[in-house]
Amino acid sequence: MSSASMKHVLIVDDDNINLTCARTVLKGFCKVTPTISGTQALHFLENNTPDLILLDIQMPFMDGFEVMRHIRENPKTAQIPVIFLSANANAVTESDCLAMGAIDFIAKPFVPSVLLNRINKALAIEDKHKILSEELNERIREVDDIKDRSQKDALTGLYNRLFSENAVNKLIKAGHIGTVFMIDMDNFKAINDEYGHIAGDNVLKMMADTLRSASASNNDILCRIGGDEFIAFFDGITDKKTVSEKAANMIKDICHKLDSLNYKTRASISVGIAQVPEDGTEFNKLYNAADKALYYVKQNGKNSFHFYSDSSATERSKAGQLVDIAYLKEALNRSDTGHGAYKMDFDAFHHVYNFINRIISRTDNSVESVLFTLMPVPNTNPDTSEAELAIEMLEQAIFVSLRRDDISTRYSSRQIFVVLMNAKDEDIENIVNRINNTFFELYIGGMFSIAYDFVKMEGKIAPPSFSQTVPETQETNDVQAEASDAEPVTATVSVNKPEDEVVADPNPYSKSNSASSYNPYANPYRGTTSNTFVMPSVSSNPFNDRESSGHGYDPSIDPNPFGRRSR
Repeated sequence: MSSASMKHVLIVDDDNINLTCARTVLKGFCKVTPTISGTQALHFLENNTPDLILLDIQMPFMDGFEVMRHIRENPKTAQIPVIFLSANANAVTESDCLAMGAIDFIAKPFVPSVLLNRINKALAIEDKHKILSEELNERIREVDDIKDRSQKDALTGLYNRLFSENAVNKLIKAGHIGTVFMIDMDNFKAINDEYGHIAGDNVLKMMADTLRSASASNNDILCRIGGDEFIAFFDGITDKKTVSEKAANMIKDICHKLDSLNYKTRASISVGIAQVPEDGTEFNKLYNAADKALYYVKQNGKNSFHFYSDSSATERSKAGQLVDIAYLKEALNRSDTGHGAYKMDFDAFHHVYNFINRIISRTDNSVESVLFTLMPVPNTNPDTSEAELAIEMLEQAIFVSLRRDDISTRYSSRQIFVVLMNAKDEDIENIVNRINNTFFELYIGGMFSIAYDFVKMEGKIAPPSFSQTVPETQETNDVQAEASDAEPVTATVSVNKPEDEVVADPNPYSKSNSASSYNPYANPYRGTTSNTFVMPSVSSNPFNDRESSGHGYDPSIDPNPFGRRSR
């Protein structure tokens, strides 16, 4: 047996004769290190790990039992097998030795063959024990790995939705309070489309690192829900100032990382915030609350954060106080940046629309309404995420291309309705060209083009009073009959995709000097096309004109673009 493969045995005995005898028996079978006291043996074990220890019980200053206790208390030596040696070979002593953790007991004076066989057997058992222990540890690692993979996202290493839900609920039931962040990456699909999915994966990992940097507690739960959506529970943090600073720092951090990569996609993050216990004491309630807060951010410019509790808190505070008009004016102005078209939620838009109708029915204001529709390019099959990206880019193009007194609202996943104040029919082409150019600067997917319908708003005509009589003549009836039987006007246009960069015009409604015109139907990647469209009849209220048709309107996308929105 080579010295490299020989087992190492430590012998602890204060009798030199016993040490010499044991060394003689084990010579050539294993490497032997003799020590004459417990103190010397423990000192040796500080830097060495033998395969077996032969330990005498009766020794001066420190007996074998005390040495054994020190060996088992030290994690480095606790697993080394020990065989006790003793001249007191009775059942009680042997039982005490085995109770201390010894694997065997040899009586002194020992018989050489018995000593050798006992040691050989002990080493063989220990080898099997090590093999089984390694196999068991490997199985434990595999189970832990499977468990870890079932709880965590493979790409980012953050927890998944299922684990996070259970973990957050467990913390809340244990009495913990905290704050939930719902985080969504803005314009993330543009990174995948323009720079590739590997770049997109790296951005998701950067977002995970930003979350880890923001975490300050072992009880924080950081989760990737899927895609570019994340959620985080920050334990013990409820102060709004502290939470706001954390959210703002996260936005700043990820934007700085994206800027360092020189991505030209306007990517950022939006954060919706819900708090325990104000907004809920269960994961799903907090999730929904944070999601609604996130939606608010998405609808109001992105790249920011919003507390779910702000809306309800505002309502409660208004109910409990009286303010003067100067305060109210300041409070109302505070929410408007004053730049770009005014964006509204569709549910509230019809109130403003009817108010505008009232104004123009009493004044000579010229107001145009335009419905923009995303049209899939032929031979493409855009999915829902592509449509969402395109409508966001169209919404942004409309926002930056129009004036602050114009109004826009998203009607559906592919349509945006715009009201243009103090605009005329002849301004429409220039306005649409401006929006079209901006849209194709932002959107590079190539799966959508823009179609539009427009109609002049003429206000609501006040009904005659009951004291008046409106005579009905045959001439009036004839005119009405002719109007109802009139055929729609058909026209043909030939247009090109804008190729040159558009120079900003201080007056977005001035007449365009460009010789080229805009085709709302043409695939911008396929050159010049001609299309036939039906001009819409003039309607005082396009929301009630359910049969209106116009430039590129496709009823398969929305069979009722101007009727009441279904819920």
